[in-house]
Amino acid sequence: MKPEFMYTPLDEIYVKELKRQSETVELIASENFVSPRILKYLGSEFTCKYTEGYPGKRYYGGCKYYDELEWYCQSLWKDVFNTDYHVNVQPHSGTTANLAAIAAVVSPGETILSMSLDCGGHLSHGARVSQVGKLYNIVNYGVNENGWIDYDEVERLADEWRPKLIICGASAYSRIIDYCKFSKIAKEVNAYLLADIAHVAGLVAANHHPSPFGYADLVTSTTQKTLAGPRGGLIFCRKELAKKIDSAVFPGQQGGSLMNVIAAKAACAEQCMEPEFIDYIKQVKANAKAMAEVFIKRGYNVITGGTDNHMFLVDLRGTGLTGIDVQNTLEDNGITLNKNSIPNDPLPPSKSSGIRIGTPAMTTRGWKEEEFIKCANDICDILDDMRAAQ
Repeated sequence: MKPEFMYTPLDEIYVKELKRQSETVELIASENFVSPRILKYLGSEFTCKYTEGYPGKRYYGGCKYYDELEWYCQSLWKDVFNTDYHVNVQPHSGTTANLAAIAAVVSPGETILSMSLDCGGHLSHGARVSQVGKLYNIVNYGVNENGWIDYDEVERLADEWRPKLIICGASAYSRIIDYCKFSKIAKEVNAYLLADIAHVAGLVAANHHPSPFGYADLVTSTTQKTLAGPRGGLIFCRKELAKKIDSAVFPGQQGGSLMNVIAAKAACAEQCMEPEFIDYIKQVKANAKAMAEVFIKRGYNVITGGTDNHMFLVDLRGTGLTGIDVQNTLEDNGITLNKNSIPNDPLPPSKSSGIRIGTPAMTTRGWKEEEFIKCANDICDILDDMRAAQ
């Protein structure tokens, strides 16, 4: 092993990435910056122990304090969302949380009704290339001509297909999701309801988006994005599903849990219960609204005409630009965001006809409406120049 003081290519890569993060405007809606306290636990000695199993039922000795940690983390997340649902804090990501939640209540070949990828759904909700898409019969609902969820279509498809599970939640949808409507539809066809709140979890925690608890049978989330925590997943469920969920996570999807990440998830939950977190979420929403309004005023088509949360989509059709071209050009100019499919997108996801813009990361850095408005105008100037150069 090399001495610690030796500088290696790994150190060089790390320094370059720190520089990139410090100098770049980060507008990817699924990304955020974590606090020093969270970084502390991610890099802590909690990573040194193997903790296969659950508190009180581990497969290895020496887990006394890891049991204490996991129980504490579970209690915190129940408090964050003010729920008595059972919670599993072990999923390594939002996707593994979704895989486990689905496997707990749906058998291979049974039908799942979920939002289509180009309308804002997530890969793990049943895209053909995903494990979910390969194991289950996937039926998709979409959005209406204005980009809003078509609840009439959801109801019609549920009645026609009688799915075992309905999934609501999205990775690229800027409006409030009506969990009450979804719950009524699910009950009419005797389906389970899974609410994936990965993107809006911070808003739900701060009471700035309706809560799915009490409506959904299962709730999944990540702990990054609007929660500003480590990369990881959570599953909440009604108590009668607790054993199925826990078995689906371990041993169904994963082996030993990552206790350093669970410690960081606990630190994230503690932060979410601080009064400042509500102010942060208010600012995230205000910033997204201010930014979207600039694009509209500059003549760009914002899907649904605005936003109720932390993100919005810009439709590039009719501009001659593609999502990938805009993404690359903006990155060359120190701004990172992502290409994104839009409803009825004629282009493949690798190119896309839209871009997705989010405000959590730069709000964490202290930006308010003034900075976001300037940034939006800078982006529009670049887009105008790209169009003029065609």
